[in-house]
Amino acid sequence: MTIEFGYWAPNLGTSLVATRIANRTGASFAANQRYARIAEQNGFKYTLLATRFVSSLEGNEGTYDSMVMAAGIAATTETLVPIVAVATGLAHPAVVAKQLITLDEISQGRAAINVVSGWLKDEYTALGEPWLEHSERYRRTEEFIQVLRATWAEGNANFAGDFFRIRDADFHPKPTREGAIPVFQGGNSEAARQMAARHSDYYFMNGATLSSIAEHVAHVRALASEQGRTVQFAVNAFVIARPTEEEARQVLGSIIENADTEVVERFRRNIHQAGQSTADKKGMWVDSSFEDLIQFNDGFKTGLIGTPEQIAERIDALHAVGVDMVLVGFLHYDDELQDFGREVIPLVRERERQRALLKE
Repeated sequence: MTIEFGYWAPNLGTSLVATRIANRTGASFAANQRYARIAEQNGFKYTLLATRFVSSLEGNEGTYDSMVMAAGIAATTETLVPIVAVATGLAHPAVVAKQLITLDEISQGRAAINVVSGWLKDEYTALGEPWLEHSERYRRTEEFIQVLRATWAEGNANFAGDFFRIRDADFHPKPTREGAIPVFQGGNSEAARQMAARHSDYYFMNGATLSSIAEHVAHVRALASEQGRTVQFAVNAFVIARPTEEEARQVLGSIIENADTEVVERFRRNIHQAGQSTADKKGMWVDSSFEDLIQFNDGFKTGLIGTPEQIAERIDALHAVGVDMVLVGFLHYDDELQDFGREVIPLVRERERQRALLKE
Protein backbone atom coordinates (compact mmCIF):
# COMPACT_ATOMS: atom_id res chain seq x y z
CA MET A 1 0.00 0.00 0.00
CA THR A 2 1.07 3.56 -0.65
CA ILE A 3 0.91 6.36 1.89
CA GLU A 4 -1.62 9.09 1.10
CA PHE A 5 -1.37 12.84 1.54
CA GLY A 6 -3.82 15.43 2.80
CA TYR A 7 -3.51 19.09 3.74
CA TRP A 8 -5.16 21.41 6.22
CA ALA A 9 -7.43 23.78 4.32
CA PRO A 10 -6.88 27.31 5.67
CA ASN A 11 -10.59 27.97 6.26
CA LEU A 12 -10.01 29.15 9.86
CA GLY A 13 -7.65 31.94 8.85
CA THR A 14 -4.36 32.43 7.12
CA SER A 15 -1.89 30.78 9.50
CA LEU A 16 -1.40 27.39 11.15
CA VAL A 17 1.30 28.85 13.41
CA ALA A 18 1.14 31.54 16.09
CA THR A 19 3.89 33.73 14.68
CA ARG A 20 4.19 37.35 13.61
CA ILE A 21 6.01 36.39 10.44
CA ALA A 22 4.02 37.42 7.38
CA ASN A 23 2.76 34.48 5.35
CA ARG A 24 1.63 33.96 1.80
CA THR A 25 -1.63 32.14 2.53
CA GLY A 26 -5.24 33.07 1.81
CA ALA A 27 -8.35 32.07 3.76
CA SER A 28 -11.05 33.15 1.31
CA PHE A 29 -13.12 30.70 -0.71
CA ALA A 30 -11.27 31.75 -3.85
CA ALA A 31 -7.94 30.95 -2.18
CA ASN A 32 -9.17 27.61 -0.84
CA GLN A 33 -10.59 26.72 -4.23
CA ARG A 34 -7.22 27.49 -5.83
CA TYR A 35 -5.35 25.39 -3.25
CA ALA A 36 -7.73 22.47 -3.80
CA ARG A 37 -7.08 22.47 -7.53
CA ILE A 38 -3.32 22.70 -7.00
CA ALA A 39 -3.46 19.85 -4.48
CA GLU A 40 -5.40 17.39 -6.61
CA GLN A 41 -3.08 18.09 -9.56
CA ASN A 42 -0.01 17.42 -7.44
CA GLY A 43 -0.59 14.14 -5.63
CA PHE A 44 -2.86 15.02 -2.71
CA LYS A 45 -5.94 12.89 -2.01
CA TYR A 46 -7.49 14.69 0.98
CA THR A 47 -8.11 18.11 2.46
CA LEU A 48 -9.30 18.62 6.04
CA LEU A 49 -11.56 21.57 6.75
CA ALA A 50 -11.46 22.40 10.45
CA THR A 51 -14.44 23.65 12.45
CA ARG A 52 -14.75 26.74 14.59
CA PHE A 53 -17.81 28.92 15.12
CA VAL A 54 -17.28 31.79 17.52
CA SER A 55 -13.69 31.80 18.75
CA SER A 56 -10.92 32.92 16.42
CA LEU A 57 -8.45 31.17 18.69
CA GLU A 58 -5.51 31.40 16.33
CA GLY A 59 -5.66 35.18 16.25
CA ASN A 60 -6.74 35.25 12.62
CA GLU A 61 -9.30 37.54 11.08
CA GLY A 62 -12.18 35.06 11.08
CA THR A 63 -13.37 31.56 10.23
CA TYR A 64 -15.52 29.96 7.55
CA ASP A 65 -17.88 27.02 7.98
CA SER A 66 -16.32 23.68 7.09
CA MET A 67 -19.39 22.04 5.53
CA VAL A 68 -20.29 24.93 3.23
CA MET A 69 -16.66 25.49 2.20
CA ALA A 70 -16.30 21.75 1.49
CA ALA A 71 -19.33 21.80 -0.79
CA GLY A 72 -17.86 24.65 -2.79
CA ILE A 73 -14.52 22.87 -3.10
CA ALA A 74 -16.20 19.57 -4.03
CA ALA A 75 -18.17 21.21 -6.83
CA THR A 76 -15.01 22.52 -8.50
CA THR A 77 -12.68 19.53 -8.10
CA GLU A 78 -12.69 15.99 -9.46
CA THR A 79 -10.65 13.73 -7.16
CA LEU A 80 -9.86 15.59 -3.93
CA VAL A 81 -11.71 14.23 -0.86
CA PRO A 82 -12.95 16.98 1.48
CA ILE A 83 -12.96 15.83 5.12
CA VAL A 84 -15.44 18.00 7.01
CA ALA A 85 -14.76 18.54 10.70
CA VAL A 86 -17.95 18.64 12.80
CA ALA A 87 -18.19 19.42 16.52
CA THR A 88 -20.43 16.66 17.88
CA GLY A 89 -21.92 18.79 20.66
CA LEU A 90 -23.06 21.61 18.38
CA ALA A 91 -25.21 19.80 15.80
CA HIS A 92 -27.67 16.92 15.68
CA PRO A 93 -26.05 13.93 13.93
CA ALA A 94 -29.08 13.18 11.75
CA VAL A 95 -28.92 16.73 10.34
CA VAL A 96 -25.19 16.33 9.74
CA ALA A 97 -25.84 12.95 8.10
CA LYS A 98 -28.17 14.63 5.60
CA GLN A 99 -25.61 17.38 4.92
CA LEU A 100 -22.95 14.74 4.26
CA ILE A 101 -25.22 12.80 1.89
CA THR A 102 -25.72 16.06 -0.01
CA LEU A 103 -21.97 16.69 -0.03
CA ASP A 104 -21.47 13.15 -1.28
CA GLU A 105 -23.88 13.83 -4.15
CA ILE A 106 -22.15 17.11 -5.03
CA SER A 107 -18.72 15.44 -4.95
CA GLN A 108 -19.89 12.20 -6.59
CA GLY A 109 -18.76 9.99 -3.74
CA ARG A 110 -15.95 11.98 -2.15
CA ALA A 111 -17.43 13.16 1.19
CA ALA A 112 -15.84 12.32 4.55
CA ILE A 113 -16.35 13.53 8.12
CA ASN A 114 -13.96 14.20 10.99
CA VAL A 115 -15.89 14.02 14.28
CA VAL A 116 -14.57 16.45 16.91
CA SER A 117 -15.44 15.69 20.51
CA GLY A 118 -14.55 19.20 21.63
CA TRP A 119 -11.82 20.82 23.69
CA LEU A 120 -12.61 24.55 23.35
CA LYS A 121 -14.93 25.23 26.27
CA ASP A 122 -15.41 28.90 25.36
CA GLU A 123 -17.07 27.93 22.09
CA TYR A 124 -19.68 25.77 23.81
CA THR A 125 -20.49 28.26 26.55
CA ALA A 126 -20.72 31.11 24.03
CA LEU A 127 -23.35 29.14 22.11
CA GLY A 128 -25.26 28.20 25.27
CA GLU A 129 -24.43 24.52 25.06
CA PRO A 130 -23.53 22.38 28.09
CA TRP A 131 -19.86 21.64 28.64
CA LEU A 132 -19.22 18.00 29.49
CA GLU A 133 -16.22 16.46 31.18
CA HIS A 134 -13.74 14.64 28.95
CA SER A 135 -15.03 11.07 29.00
CA GLU A 136 -18.62 12.23 28.57
CA ARG A 137 -17.66 14.20 25.48
CA TYR A 138 -16.35 11.00 23.94
CA ARG A 139 -19.49 9.09 24.95
CA ARG A 140 -21.51 11.74 23.12
CA THR A 141 -19.31 11.41 20.04
CA GLU A 142 -19.73 7.62 20.03
CA GLU A 143 -23.50 8.12 19.93
CA PHE A 144 -23.05 10.74 17.20
CA ILE A 145 -21.24 8.20 14.99
CA GLN A 146 -23.84 5.54 15.74
CA VAL A 147 -26.63 7.89 14.62
CA LEU A 148 -24.74 8.71 11.42
CA ARG A 149 -24.40 5.04 10.60
CA ALA A 150 -28.04 4.33 11.55
CA THR A 151 -29.33 6.96 9.14
CA TRP A 152 -27.11 5.65 6.34
CA ALA A 153 -28.11 2.00 6.84
CA GLU A 154 -30.99 0.34 5.00
CA GLY A 155 -34.47 0.82 6.43
CA ASN A 156 -35.81 3.44 8.82
CA ALA A 157 -33.40 4.71 11.46
CA ASN A 158 -33.84 4.27 15.20
CA PHE A 159 -31.51 5.16 18.04
CA ALA A 160 -32.06 5.81 21.75
CA GLY A 161 -29.04 7.09 23.64
CA ASP A 162 -28.20 9.44 26.48
CA PHE A 163 -27.45 12.32 24.13
CA PHE A 164 -29.32 11.68 20.87
CA ARG A 165 -32.57 10.02 19.84
CA ILE A 166 -34.18 9.29 16.49
CA ARG A 167 -37.44 7.43 16.06
CA ASP A 168 -38.36 5.49 12.93
CA ALA A 169 -36.78 8.13 10.70
CA ASP A 170 -37.40 7.52 7.00
CA PHE A 171 -34.01 8.78 5.89
CA HIS A 172 -33.30 9.00 2.14
CA PRO A 173 -31.28 9.01 -0.01
CA LYS A 174 -28.71 6.57 1.29
CA PRO A 175 -24.99 6.63 0.44
CA THR A 176 -24.44 4.97 -2.90
CA ARG A 177 -20.83 3.83 -2.47
CA GLU A 178 -19.75 0.66 -0.74
CA GLY A 179 -18.81 1.23 2.90
CA ALA A 180 -20.79 4.48 3.18
CA ILE A 181 -19.09 7.77 4.13
CA PRO A 182 -15.77 7.35 5.98
CA VAL A 183 -15.56 8.60 9.56
CA PHE A 184 -12.33 10.19 10.78
CA GLN A 185 -11.62 11.20 14.36
CA GLY A 186 -8.84 12.76 16.39
CA GLY A 187 -7.72 12.58 20.00
CA ASN A 188 -4.82 10.94 21.81
CA SER A 189 -6.49 9.90 25.07
CA GLU A 190 -7.53 6.39 26.10
CA ALA A 191 -11.16 7.34 25.48
CA ALA A 192 -10.27 8.48 21.95
CA ARG A 193 -8.37 5.28 21.23
CA GLN A 194 -11.20 3.07 22.47
CA MET A 195 -13.75 4.98 20.40
CA ALA A 196 -11.61 4.72 17.28
CA ALA A 197 -11.32 0.97 17.77
CA ARG A 198 -15.09 0.57 18.05
CA HIS A 199 -16.43 3.03 15.51
CA SER A 200 -14.05 5.09 13.37
CA ASP A 201 -12.46 4.37 10.00
CA TYR A 202 -9.49 6.70 10.40
CA TYR A 203 -7.64 7.81 13.54
CA PHE A 204 -5.95 11.23 13.39
CA MET A 205 -2.95 11.81 15.64
CA ASN A 206 -1.40 15.11 16.64
CA GLY A 207 2.21 15.56 15.61
CA ALA A 208 4.56 13.36 17.64
CA THR A 209 7.87 11.55 17.66
CA LEU A 210 8.22 8.39 15.61
CA SER A 211 8.23 6.19 18.74
CA SER A 212 5.07 7.83 20.09
CA ILE A 213 3.29 7.43 16.75
CA ALA A 214 4.31 3.77 16.62
CA GLU A 215 2.88 3.22 20.11
CA HIS A 216 -0.42 4.88 19.18
CA VAL A 217 -0.78 2.82 16.03
CA ALA A 218 0.04 -0.48 17.73
CA HIS A 219 -2.35 0.19 20.61
CA VAL A 220 -5.35 1.29 18.53
CA ARG A 221 -4.73 -1.50 16.02
CA ALA A 222 -4.79 -4.06 18.83
CA LEU A 223 -7.97 -2.57 20.31
CA ALA A 224 -9.65 -2.61 16.90
CA SER A 225 -8.61 -6.22 16.34
CA GLU A 226 -10.42 -7.17 19.55
CA GLN A 227 -13.56 -5.67 17.97
CA GLY A 228 -13.01 -7.50 14.70
CA ARG A 229 -12.27 -4.21 12.96
CA THR A 230 -9.41 -2.43 11.20
CA VAL A 231 -8.56 1.26 11.50
CA GLN A 232 -6.32 3.43 9.36
CA PHE A 233 -4.01 6.11 10.75
CA ALA A 234 -3.11 9.69 9.91
CA VAL A 235 -0.67 12.08 11.55
CA ASN A 236 -0.37 15.87 11.54
CA ALA A 237 2.84 17.49 10.31
CA PHE A 238 4.00 21.03 9.63
CA VAL A 239 6.27 21.00 6.62
CA ILE A 240 9.29 23.23 6.06
CA ALA A 241 11.07 22.01 2.91
CA ARG A 242 14.10 23.96 1.73
CA PRO A 243 17.13 23.21 -0.48
CA THR A 244 19.29 22.63 2.61
CA GLU A 245 18.50 21.47 6.12
CA GLU A 246 20.16 24.60 7.49
CA GLU A 247 17.73 26.82 5.56
CA ALA A 248 14.75 24.81 6.81
CA ARG A 249 15.98 25.04 10.41
CA GLN A 250 16.46 28.78 10.02
CA VAL A 251 12.82 29.15 8.96
CA LEU A 252 11.68 27.11 11.97
CA GLY A 253 13.88 29.20 14.25
CA SER A 254 12.43 32.41 12.83
CA ILE A 255 8.85 31.15 13.37
CA ILE A 256 9.66 30.36 17.00
CA GLU A 257 11.62 33.56 17.66
CA ASN A 258 8.71 35.61 16.33
CA ALA A 259 6.01 33.65 18.18
CA ASP A 260 2.87 35.54 19.14
CA THR A 261 3.16 34.91 22.86
CA GLU A 262 -0.34 36.16 23.65
CA VAL A 263 -1.96 33.75 21.19
CA VAL A 264 0.16 30.81 22.35
CA GLU A 265 -0.64 31.45 26.01
CA ARG A 266 -4.36 31.78 25.28
CA PHE A 267 -4.18 28.50 23.39
CA ARG A 268 -2.31 26.89 26.30
CA ARG A 269 -5.07 27.95 28.73
CA ASN A 270 -7.82 26.61 26.47
CA ILE A 271 -6.27 23.19 25.95
CA HIS A 272 -6.46 22.41 29.67
CA GLN A 273 -9.88 20.98 28.75
CA ALA A 274 -8.20 18.40 26.46
CA GLY A 275 -5.72 15.72 27.56
CA GLN A 276 -4.89 17.44 30.84
CA SER A 277 -8.51 17.05 31.94
CA THR A 278 -8.40 13.25 31.73
CA ALA A 279 -8.08 11.13 34.84
CA ASP A 280 -4.74 9.66 33.74
CA LYS A 281 -3.46 12.96 32.24
CA LYS A 282 -2.97 11.34 28.85
CA GLY A 283 -4.15 12.89 25.64
CA MET A 284 -3.65 15.79 23.26
CA TRP A 285 -1.09 18.46 24.19
CA VAL A 286 -0.27 16.93 27.61
CA ASP A 287 3.48 17.13 27.09
CA SER A 288 3.58 20.01 24.59
CA SER A 289 6.12 22.78 25.21
CA PHE A 290 5.63 26.46 24.38
CA GLU A 291 7.52 25.90 21.11
CA ASP A 292 5.33 22.90 20.24
CA LEU A 293 2.15 24.92 20.76
CA ILE A 294 3.20 27.56 18.25
CA GLN A 295 1.93 25.03 15.70
CA PHE A 296 -1.53 24.26 17.04
CA ASN A 297 -1.51 20.50 16.40
CA ASP A 298 2.09 19.80 17.47
CA GLY A 299 3.14 19.66 13.83
CA PHE A 300 6.80 20.47 14.45
CA LYS A 301 7.20 17.23 16.43
CA THR A 302 6.62 15.00 13.40
CA GLY A 303 9.89 16.21 11.92
CA LEU A 304 9.06 17.04 8.30
CA ILE A 305 11.62 19.83 8.33
CA GLY A 306 14.66 19.69 6.04
CA THR A 307 15.39 18.96 2.40
CA PRO A 308 12.81 17.22 0.20
CA GLU A 309 14.95 14.08 0.38
CA GLN A 310 15.09 14.14 4.18
CA ILE A 311 11.34 14.71 4.39
CA ALA A 312 10.63 11.83 2.00
CA GLU A 313 12.83 9.57 4.13
CA ARG A 314 10.94 10.62 7.26
CA ILE A 315 7.58 9.95 5.57
CA ASP A 316 8.87 6.51 4.63
CA ALA A 317 9.63 5.89 8.31
CA LEU A 318 6.14 7.02 9.29
CA HIS A 319 4.65 4.59 6.77
CA ALA A 320 6.81 1.80 8.16
CA VAL A 321 5.27 2.18 11.65
CA GLY A 322 1.72 2.10 10.25
CA VAL A 323 0.81 5.63 9.19
CA ASP A 324 -1.53 5.58 6.18
CA MET A 325 -1.84 9.32 5.61
CA VAL A 326 0.19 12.44 6.40
CA LEU A 327 -1.84 15.60 6.93
CA VAL A 328 0.39 18.57 6.20
CA GLY A 329 0.33 22.31 6.70
CA PHE A 330 2.60 25.12 5.53
CA LEU A 331 3.58 28.69 6.27
CA HIS A 332 3.19 29.81 2.65
CA TYR A 333 0.38 27.91 0.94
CA ASP A 334 0.73 30.03 -2.19
CA ASP A 335 4.08 28.36 -2.90
CA GLU A 336 4.67 25.42 -0.60
CA LEU A 337 1.57 23.33 -1.30
CA GLN A 338 2.57 22.93 -4.94
CA ASP A 339 6.27 22.61 -4.10
CA PHE A 340 5.52 19.70 -1.75
CA GLY A 341 3.50 17.96 -4.45
CA ARG A 342 6.21 18.42 -7.04
CA GLU A 343 9.34 17.92 -4.93
CA VAL A 344 8.44 15.60 -2.02
CA ILE A 345 5.58 13.33 -3.10
CA PRO A 346 7.44 12.05 -6.21
CA LEU A 347 10.41 11.12 -3.99
CA VAL A 348 8.07 9.20 -1.68
CA ARG A 349 6.52 7.39 -4.65
CA GLU A 350 9.95 6.50 -6.03
CA ARG A 351 10.99 5.06 -2.65
CA GLU A 352 7.79 2.98 -2.65
CA ARG A 353 8.49 1.79 -6.19
CA GLN A 354 12.05 0.76 -5.32
CA ARG A 355 10.84 -1.09 -2.24
CA ALA A 356 8.25 -2.97 -4.31
CA LEU A 357 10.92 -4.01 -6.82
CA LEU A 358 13.02 -5.47 -4.04
CA LYS A 359 10.11 -7.69 -3.02
CA GLU A 360 9.66 -9.17 -6.50
